[in-house]
Amino acid sequence: MFFKHPTAVVESDNIGEGTKIWHFAHVREGAKIGENCVVGKSVYIDTEVEIGNGVKIQNFVSLYKGVKIEDDVLVGPSVTFTNDLYPRAYGWGEDKIVPTVVKKGASIGANSTIICGVIIGEYAMVGAGSVVTKDVPPFGLVYGNPVELKGFVCYCGRKLSRIVREDDEKIVYTCECGKEGKIKR
Repeated sequence: MFFKHPTAVVESDNIGEGTKIWHFAHVREGAKIGENCVVGKSVYIDTEVEIGNGVKIQNFVSLYKGVKIEDDVLVGPSVTFTNDLYPRAYGWGEDKIVPTVVKKGASIGANSTIICGVIIGEYAMVGAGSVVTKDVPPFGLVYGNPVELKGFVCYCGRKLSRIVREDDEKIVYTCECGKEGKIKR
């Protein structure tokens, strides 16, 4: 039903058809991974993490309890998700877990850190090396430490260079890829 490299440790029974789990990955009991996903080398997926369909998680990513990844998300190499806003080696408990959600179609660049409690919106783009400390709007382009909104991207991932109209409710745009559309704010 799914592919597991011989060196991967997969403790979960909830892995979708067509998913590939590569070298030295560790998927904890209670994690859920959808269909047709790719879990790269040395990825750690904690208990109760939820991953949708068609997700690509590249090498050395850490996803801790409280993280939910929706369909068609790209998580670049060495991205780290946190789950505790006030971490200490002592006094840790399940009550400290703060959830994080990455919405459908979003992309997170290599070596980014996602501080728990944020929502990364649909089709948003997080630049490589970023530290995400606040919510990212749908189709938002953010990067830096901490991230700043630098514009908006199309479904294709290109930065929108031609915004036809913008108001409090939506952005109407055309993209160099030929797509025209509206982004709800």
